[in-house]
Amino acid sequence: MKTLICGSMAYDTIMVFKDQFKNHILPEQIHILNVAFLVPEMRREYGGCAGNIAYNLQLLGGQPLIMATVGDDFAPYAQRLENLGLAQTHVRQVPDNFTGQAFITTDLDDNQITAFHPGAMDHSHLNSVTMAQEVSLGIVSPDGREGMIQHALEFADLGIPFVFDPGQGMPMFSGNELLRFVEQATYVTVNDYEAKLLQDKTGKTLTEIAQRVKALIVTLGGDGSLIYADGKQIAIPTPKPASIVDPTGCGDAYRAGLLYGIQAGWDWETTGRLASLMGSLKISSRGGQNHKYSRTELMDLYKQHFGSRIAL
Repeated sequence: MKTLICGSMAYDTIMVFKDQFKNHILPEQIHILNVAFLVPEMRREYGGCAGNIAYNLQLLGGQPLIMATVGDDFAPYAQRLENLGLAQTHVRQVPDNFTGQAFITTDLDDNQITAFHPGAMDHSHLNSVTMAQEVSLGIVSPDGREGMIQHALEFADLGIPFVFDPGQGMPMFSGNELLRFVEQATYVTVNDYEAKLLQDKTGKTLTEIAQRVKALIVTLGGDGSLIYADGKQIAIPTPKPASIVDPTGCGDAYRAGLLYGIQAGWDWETTGRLASLMGSLKISSRGGQNHKYSRTELMDLYKQHFGSRIAL
C-alpha cells in the first residue's frame, strides 16, 4: 500500500558568503540596514518536505506518493522525479506561479539569512486526499495553510492514519487549530524547538499531547529522539555520522524512516532507530536529496550501529 506525502516541493538556492555577517552589519545602524554580500559560491538543490521525504522513503523501498502544488518553473524537478521513478500523479502545476523557493545565504560561522517564497504552495488546497488511490498511511507536512487544514480533515474523514508534522508551518496556526490537528492525527512529530512552541501555543504538556495520539515523536538533533507511546518514553540514540556537512533535510529523512516503520508494523524502538539512522546518513551530504544508499547498505548500516538486523 502507498504512503501519501502531502507537503511542499521547493528549490533551495544556497549561497556562501566568504566572510562573517557580523563584520558587515552595524548594530547601531540596523534600523537603516542596507547591505550586499558577494557570494562567489552558489548551488541549487531540489528540496521541499514532500520531495525530501519521498526521496528517502523510496531509498528504503517504500511506496511514496507525493501530493503537492508547483509552479511554471517545475520542469527540471519534474524531470528529476521521472528519473527517480517517483510518480507525479498528484503534483499539480498552478499557472502563473513559481514553485516554492528558499534563498539561503550562509557565512563562515554557519549563520544563515533565508528568504522563502511559497509560490504555488499557497494553492495546496486545490489537491484533495480523496484523489489518491490505495493509500494506507499519510503525512501532513509543511505546506500552504489551507491545504494543511484540508488534508488533515480529509485523512481523518477517510479513516486513513496520518502523521502531523507541522515543522516550520507551526506559526501559521493558533493553539486551538494545532489541537484540532492533534485530535485528527494518529501520530505527531516535531523537533525540540517545535515541541516547546507546541506546548506554549496549546497550553498542553507533551505528556498530555501524547495521550491524544498513538505516538508523539520529538527529535533532539545529535542527542537522538524521544518517542512517547503506550504510556512510555522511548529514548532513541543517534548514530554518529561519518561527517557533518549539511543538516538540511535531516528531519525529512527521519520522517521517512518513521513512515516506513509504521507502514511495516514495526515496534517503536526499531522504527525510531531506522528513522534516526536515516537522519544521520543524510547529514553527511549536501542538500536534501544527494545521499544514495542501496537497501542492502541500509540494512548493513543498521546492523553496524544497533547490533541487530532489519529486513527492508
